[in-house]
Amino acid sequence: MKTALKSASVGALAALVASSAMAGGTIRFGHDNKTDPFENPAHACTAVFQNIVTADTNGSVTVEVFGSNQLGTAAEHVQQVRDGVIQATLTSTGALASYYPRIDVLNLPFAFANNASTYSVFDGEFGATLAADIEAELGDVVVLGFPDTGGFFAVTNSQRQIANLEDFDGIRIRTMTLPSHQKIVQALGAEAYPLSWGEVYSGLQTGVIDGQMNPVPIISFANFAEVQKHMTLTNHLFSPYTFMVNKAFYDDLTEAEQATLHTAAESCVTASRGLSRIIEASDRGLAGLMDKIEVTALSDEQRAAMAAATQPAFEAHVGENLDEKAGELLTLFKAEVETANASTYID
Repeated sequence: MKTALKSASVGALAALVASSAMAGGTIRFGHDNKTDPFENPAHACTAVFQNIVTADTNGSVTVEVFGSNQLGTAAEHVQQVRDGVIQATLTSTGALASYYPRIDVLNLPFAFANNASTYSVFDGEFGATLAADIEAELGDVVVLGFPDTGGFFAVTNSQRQIANLEDFDGIRIRTMTLPSHQKIVQALGAEAYPLSWGEVYSGLQTGVIDGQMNPVPIISFANFAEVQKHMTLTNHLFSPYTFMVNKAFYDDLTEAEQATLHTAAESCVTASRGLSRIIEASDRGLAGLMDKIEVTALSDEQRAAMAAATQPAFEAHVGENLDEKAGELLTLFKAEVETANASTYID
């Protein structure tokens, strides 16, 4: 089955390469999620983008979506956009890090007070500064926004309830291959265990790992409650997608078409956020999980203790492993987060 899927992916990619010179008005949009706009924030985003672009340009620009890793991995999608093989993708921080290491500053743990704060930061000065820096560093992409991947991260495990810092002691938690995620888990007192996504369920099932961390909708969709007993709503990370398009393709569009792409991208981001919040509140999210797994919410004091343990370790990682510009981005990020957290959205 894997060989057949690989062959199909290579065949589809070859067809795109062969036709790339003939379809300048077509945005080939690759992502690694399920192609159902009611089940997945990424595809809700792409479906809305596709609809608005096609309608508002009167068909002069069309969008073809290739989900579920049809054209390769998330990291490969980034390279394909840069090469002009496809024209758009939504990329995770993990997939983008090898091309743009400064994206790691987004992994400041326990930064945000609520979802509204994340919207303010990524739609404001910091988001604009980050987008401009990505564009300057890569040189061949245009960043259209930062859609939601599903919300704040929670931690699940099979060993015990985690409510306090000391409860993490000795728990083996799967992380992405991002060093910052490993530093955060280690600072909590747990053991960081990098593992590819495709091996997480079996790793939890066999006991190779005790736990993992992801947004609540992903925990639900991956059926982790079948192999986990406890979930803690740590809200320790918020990791948006980066929505990028190929710069050469973008530059060839008319000003009106470019404006439509930006309008459609704004609605795409809104759709990803709305669906994420709906899923979290539905039986596909927290409401459904509460019947299957023990759920623990943290007090402000408990979260503050975890933040005090992890933030210095993370900032030391940034200072030791990233460049001066990353430090400047982190400083701006912290300032914008502080302002957003202190804001009142409804008087």
